[in-house]
Amino acid sequence: MRTNNEKVKNIIISLYFIIFVFGILILTLFNVFSDVSKNSTSTLIIIILIIALLFVLTYRVSKFFEYDSDGIKVVFLNKGLLLTEYLNYREHKLELDKDKLIGFKFHNYYFYKTLVIYYLSRHNNKKREVFNVTLVSRKKRRYIKQSIRKIIKHNTQSKQQF
Repeated sequence: MRTNNEKVKNIIISLYFIIFVFGILILTLFNVFSDVSKNSTSTLIIIILIIALLFVLTYRVSKFFEYDSDGIKVVFLNKGLLLTEYLNYREHKLELDKDKLIGFKFHNYYFYKTLVIYYLSRHNNKKREVFNVTLVSRKKRRYIKQSIRKIIKHNTQSKQQF
């Protein structure tokens, strides 16, 4: 099975644009009404911090996710949504054999969702990798969950035969 959240890219770019326009609008209004307020510098600092916080939150949450279980290997990929064609600075990739996969867990925080993958390394040590799946739709997360369960079930059945 192969799935990703490619359609979300336009939404994130629009969100960055809205935050940018909102920031310019607020700063313009601040300059207009700066004579009315007594604590104009503290108000400006608060506004700039709120806009910066919105940018950082959008940056942290907006990641492309791809899952591919076709073939012998399972591939999990996270990368940034902006500038990924030119700079691939936020890529996080896990490619492993299906028989090395031992578990998974979805964590659903309020604004942030993660997929935790448990697998065996080359030396049969248990390892854990975390992927951001915040912008993956609920339906696609369900499909990913079914696919991983099927792989783990196959792995446990093949181990019991030996």
